Amino acid sequence: MSAWRMHLIYSLCFILTLRSCIGAEVSLWNVKIPMASRQDPVFRKTLFANTTIYMKFQDDIGECDKNLAFNVSWYLRSSVCYNEVFNTADKAALKMFGLDHMVKENWSGYYSQGYILFDNCSSLFTPKVYYPEFVPYQALSSPPNDESTPSNQSAPQGWVEKPGAVAKAWLDSPYMFIVKVRSQPREATGGRQEEEDSKDSPEKYAFTMTVEMKGPYEYSSPADWPLMMFFMVMCIVYVLFALLWLFWSICYWRDLLRIQFWISAVILLGMLEKALFYSEYQSIRYPWRLRLGYGIVKPRLGTTVHRLVAVGLLYLLFSSVEGVLRVTGSFYGTVALVANLSLSLIDSCVILHIFISLSQTTRLLKLRRNVVKLSLYQHFTNTLIFSVLASIVFIIWTTKVFKLVDCQTGWRDMWVDDAFWRLLFSTILLVIMVLLRPLCQQPEVLPLPTYR
Repeated sequence: MSAWRMHLIYSLCFILTLRSCIGAEVSLWNVKIPMASRQDPVFRKTLFANTTIYMKFQDDIGECDKNLAFNVSWYLRSSVCYNEVFNTADKAALKMFGLDHMVKENWSGYYSQGYILFDNCSSLFTPKVYYPEFVPYQALSSPPNDESTPSNQSAPQGWVEKPGAVAKAWLDSPYMFIVKVRSQPREATGGRQEEEDSKDSPEKYAFTMTVEMKGPYEYSSPADWPLMMFFMVMCIVYVLFALLWLFWSICYWRDLLRIQFWISAVILLGMLEKALFYSEYQSIRYPWRLRLGYGIVKPRLGTTVHRLVAVGLLYLLFSSVEGVLRVTGSFYGTVALVANLSLSLIDSCVILHIFISLSQTTRLLKLRRNVVKLSLYQHFTNTLIFSVLASIVFIIWTTKVFKLVDCQTGWRDMWVDDAFWRLLFSTILLVIMVLLRPLCQQPEVLPLPTYR
């Protein structure tokens, strides 16, 4: 029975700590622009209203062909459909450049476009004010008769103090920003040498373009802001968890068990993880991700540890593939479907293993009429059943709202998809803390193999 109990507790800790992560949206890009291949970049981001988009170009002026002029054209498009912006491949997005109509019926939105001419390299690399005022935006279709609908023009706001600014977001929405850079020979002043230079240099030359999107909350986006607030609250919750567990540990420090030290480690690492995520969204950077679990499940599992390591590596592999596809906008392809099905299969197998362990343990406790331990495991089982049912309901809801729709208008609620699982884990952790809290003479209540 002790072996089953150890499998149960450690397997639960293991599966609870394998959680996927969603990084913050990028707000600053440095893109190499080759003149030969004409690789036009596409930028995607959810923006607050009044977010300003900046462009600047950098390179060594001495390496640039003096006989070249540059034409930089840009296209900014918003849509009520999150999937139109983030799930459209770059090749398909480039075909939308300059479109003044909706892709599908009721996929409404707005667009704005413009171009900038640079006479030479010096003009291209020198920061300057590109426009005297913001370029007006237009509706992709006739705007609805709604007073909250923004007007069809924008007023200039301090362009003199914003060198490099090209456009401003008009409402909270997903945006697609496309830039095309074309070089062309300047008007020849006579002379064969200039023509030869203009032939050779453009095919080899490349420079760096920097695109920056800065809004009312600096580089934070409407999709990231709720998660930042969520992780701030979770930091406070884990601090309260730590204080409560510390109080119990101080009161019964003479009777502490090894499993209770591991619970302390889970609380501390969980608090550290939430603090790291909060700092990530606060600074909009991409630090290393914290993965918990191996050090918690390793003790006294014998050969089972190899199975858990294999499951963990498989989960890490498929979750990494799923995360990369989510970021690159290929979340609805065949590879993404295989990755999601594999993750669901691994989750199902581990949950099934946990419930089988619980069933066999409770059966033995009933035969031995151990009321105290049986009550503990029954509460534990009820908590897991509630978690599974809540997960099923939540998966059905997210599938209906985010997957089985033609136009994803509920993008503001997508942060819940990440927050729910972390909140569920914290709830189960709280139950474990209450059930396995330090007590006086607790070896009589929960004997473990390490105390034989």
